[in-house]
Amino acid sequence: MSIWHGQPTLEQLNEILQGCMPGHLDMRFTELGDDYLVGTMPVDARTRQPFGVLHGGASVVLAETLGSMAANLVVDRSSYYCVGQEVNANHLRPVADGEVTGVARAVHLGRTSQVWEMRITAPDGKLSCISRLTMAIVAHG
Repeated sequence: MSIWHGQPTLEQLNEILQGCMPGHLDMRFTELGDDYLVGTMPVDARTRQPFGVLHGGASVVLAETLGSMAANLVVDRSSYYCVGQEVNANHLRPVADGEVTGVARAVHLGRTSQVWEMRITAPDGKLSCISRLTMAIVAHG
């Protein structure tokens, strides 16, 4: 059974990314399961730090983008929206090139808050970053 409100499509979700930070970093949503969201981001000049590996901040942008979009897909957006309250990340392994993949899964879906965990893996499938995002659920108006 799906946790999403409505039936969002990857095409709709990817269109939302255009013209803002995730779009500039070429992030893309690639899979929407019943209870998870997957996205990718290239490791290139836009996302590397000066020492030639993926910038930790870029990993956090991917993690927060995945968690924030997923959180907003759970609620009825005509009545509510979700905003980030806290994000953390542990950077476990450097990634020098290729494309990283993040998977967002809900840890807690409450009435006023949500907690999401994102796992970001390198092209070889090894875990490079694990992040947790707490979202507040806010009523419109």
